[in-house]
Amino acid sequence: MRSAVAVWLRAQTGAEKVEITGTKLLTGGAIQENWLLDLAVQGGRLSGMEQAVLRTDAASGVDESHGRVEEFRLLSAGFDAGMTVPEPLALEPEGSVIGKPFYVMRKADGTANPRMLTRDAALDPHRTGLARQIGREMARLHSIQPPRPDLAFLGDTPANPAAQRIAELYGFLDSLPKAYPALEWGLRWLELNRPAPSPAVLCHRDFRTGNYMVADGKLTGVLDWEFAGWSDPLEDIGWFCARCWRFGADEREAGGIGSREDLYAGYEEEAGSALDWSLVPYWEVLATVRWGAIALLQGERHNSGAERSIELALTGRKAAEMELDILQQIGEIERTRANV
Repeated sequence: MRSAVAVWLRAQTGAEKVEITGTKLLTGGAIQENWLLDLAVQGGRLSGMEQAVLRTDAASGVDESHGRVEEFRLLSAGFDAGMTVPEPLALEPEGSVIGKPFYVMRKADGTANPRMLTRDAALDPHRTGLARQIGREMARLHSIQPPRPDLAFLGDTPANPAAQRIAELYGFLDSLPKAYPALEWGLRWLELNRPAPSPAVLCHRDFRTGNYMVADGKLTGVLDWEFAGWSDPLEDIGWFCARCWRFGADEREAGGIGSREDLYAGYEEEAGSALDWSLVPYWEVLATVRWGAIALLQGERHNSGAERSIELALTGRKAAEMELDILQQIGEIERTRANV
């Protein structure tokens, strides 16, 4: 398989010789597999390259996620928009080389480990700049607007992204054999308090700590585009800020790595205008309900026997924590309203 990938890379890049001297399965990526490739490349557009990452499907996945062909197109759109993403290098869409589609991208330096990013004191002097940089990255992403023929697979833009998300989540919960009343109650609250829609833009829809790389206090690559789609830009902001993605560093409300104010300031610097930040708590509730639903789905991957995994089994247990978060978040929103 290593030899087959090397031959394919040589043809794709015009190299005289490509040798894969080592491979390593990277940690993370419960839905996809990421393989680090140690390369020796002579000639062609990648001459001298030492490392790349091959991204392909895991043993089982999530129906909502894009395939590798679509993800490559999304990564390419972000790269062309000036985002800090690993450069997409080559796509194999047929599955004829290793038995399933894959693509190869440049390796991003640093770490995506959320525990380290949220708890390492060495990052403290860099947190303001990092939060602002992430805000700027989101603004660059949201500058990608329909229509985009290269992203036609995303379908029509939703007239009301929040309403669409709520309908999707109702459908998923209705398909489960058990009832989850707190998640259902959260969805009903979201339905009753739905804000007026904003024009849809390209959203990552999984932009969170753990899905970007950091080196020397700076963001080096936004990863994992398999859930991207047209949506309200506040969906990305709410997902990033939701407590479930702070990894215990709850005092740093922007992803556990910095402050909301710095995240928002970076966004405004790049976009030239502000979003309605008062609506972010609503989207945080939606993020929490969605993560609870995804956690249940991940747990079912283990329970079904399709992919036996302690990690997936434990992820399924996260749904109970999300139920508590939903009650607390909505309670805080309602108390704030009552005091205004």
